[in-house]
Amino acid sequence: MDINFNYVHVTASERLEELVTKKLEKLEKRYDWIVRSEVFFKTENTSSPETGMICEIKLSAPGQNVFASSNEKAFELAITNTVEDIKRQLQKKKEKMSTR
Repeated sequence: MDINFNYVHVTASERLEELVTKKLEKLEKRYDWIVRSEVFFKTENTSSPETGMICEIKLSAPGQNVFASSNEKAFELAITNTVEDIKRQLQKKKEKMSTR
């Protein structure tokens, strides 16, 4: 699987890329039909200290693409929440595929 990282108003970070890569590789082992992923890290100016670090992940797969986004106070937390959302969507997609 190809993983493309995009940074919007954020300095590139190898640590974040490694964290996302580990999590996405686990997903790829379980769902081998994932073709490519795009990961976006963004910061948002906000008055709330609880948000502002955004992680978005878009997976290319047969049929409809899978997308999730999370806005948290730290990128690590945003990554975890986004990947959990992606997992739920992939599980639903797999169930639909197996019933056909």
